[in-house]
Amino acid sequence: MNSPFSPKSTAGKRFAAAAASVAIASAIGLGAVTSGTAPVFAEAVRIETQQQPGFADVVEKVSPAVVSVRVKAKMQPAAAGPDGMFGQGFENLPDDHPMKRFFREFRGFENGPRAERNRPGRPERARPVSQGSGFFISEDGYLVTNNHVIDGGSEFTVVMDDGTEIDATLVGSDPRTDLALLKVEEERTFTYVTFADDTKVRVGDWVVAVGNPFGLGGTVTAGIISARGRDIGAGPYDDFIQIDAAVNRGNSGGPAFNLNGEVVGINTAIFSPSGGNVGIAFAIPASTAKDVISSLRTSGTVERAWLGVQIQPVTDEIAESLGIEGTDGALVSQPQTDSPAMKAGVEPGDIIVKVDGKAIKSPRELARMIGGMAPGVSAELTVLRDGAERTITVKLGEMPGMEQQASLDQSEEEGSVLDGFGLTVTPSEDGEGVVVTDVLAGSDAADRGIQAGDVITSVNAQAVTNAAAVEKAVSDASKSGRKAVLFQIKRDDTNRFVALPVQQG
Repeated sequence: MNSPFSPKSTAGKRFAAAAASVAIASAIGLGAVTSGTAPVFAEAVRIETQQQPGFADVVEKVSPAVVSVRVKAKMQPAAAGPDGMFGQGFENLPDDHPMKRFFREFRGFENGPRAERNRPGRPERARPVSQGSGFFISEDGYLVTNNHVIDGGSEFTVVMDDGTEIDATLVGSDPRTDLALLKVEEERTFTYVTFADDTKVRVGDWVVAVGNPFGLGGTVTAGIISARGRDIGAGPYDDFIQIDAAVNRGNSGGPAFNLNGEVVGINTAIFSPSGGNVGIAFAIPASTAKDVISSLRTSGTVERAWLGVQIQPVTDEIAESLGIEGTDGALVSQPQTDSPAMKAGVEPGDIIVKVDGKAIKSPRELARMIGGMAPGVSAELTVLRDGAERTITVKLGEMPGMEQQASLDQSEEEGSVLDGFGLTVTPSEDGEGVVVTDVLAGSDAADRGIQAGDVITSVNAQAVTNAAAVEKAVSDASKSGRKAVLFQIKRDDTNRFVALPVQQG
């Protein structure tokens, strides 16, 4: 049986004729198909998903709240005249001296428009000194940035997301946490953002950084939270969030958002050998910023409570020398003179382990906890002293603006030698402690930073006034099975504790 499309059938003959027509039409460049039906082409590959992953929705909402901050400072330009920087001393030269002619003709320190422009006493001009980022926290124009962005500035300009420039005034700043609050006066409602609850922030969460790197304006980068609780040596309240979103110069003061568009941190520092982004940036936590900014908005300043102690960490060696378990707490090197701690009876060698029942893990945690309290309130300190806990009630003072410094008279008299520790000591002139006159290079004392001129005031909480007292305290520690002995060292009106191995003494 013949196929309908076989050459011998009628249908086959028609199909062959049509195919021949198409072939001829194609050969002469015609696109028409004799049947009148357009050709069907295959579609390009396209993947349909329910929702495209990304940060565009977050960025679209928060970008209008993020601004660039430009800072200017008033500077008195150097005058070019005889009393100015360029002409100083040349007024006494002969009129035909080439150097005097040079300054007269090219620096204009006599007559002429250049001299008028540079004359001493002319009005100061504001010059750009820095730029950074910031973000609005209220619809009426309050915005947050870093203190180091505005530090030293006298004029502040906010550049909006749409390029609009608005003058701003400084409400207040806090150098200790590197935060500042600005205010713009404009008859409009500003888009603003809120702070997140950073106690719920976890390592690995997404963050989006928006800011003004290198003055480029609104720039968005993304990454994750790499770590929490970082101490970078910036101040006593270090508790930074580390992120790996690209942060560069100019991002300072800009926000790091979570995926809900809330500020989890304020970008303030980077770690970089080259000065550019290497994926390690640090942000001030939202909880810290929220409290500080609230105080700045209310009063323009931040009032912090003051305990008045010099503190240091409890190392394994110090814990061993004191016969205690663990290294939690803050070791009191010395209560400051007339401080709340001294008045309450806190003593050198006390280890503060709790404040109002809350455990203290480190000196930094103690500083943050006290700093977050109000001056004038009473706090209960739980301290370890002589191996036992005791409670001390302290009425906290107000953080002073300046710390008093004093010099320590050092004795150069030859003294007794503590061979095991590599120390040479002599009694102090005031009868309080023994003065270190020499430290053997390579000894345990030298390795731990003890220097000539240091004063040893106590050994294992026993006051010492001569070398014999030091040796007795060391002997007592050895007999009790201690592997280390705790020296209290005074230097330049500061105290610290150093643990030295007993078996060496």
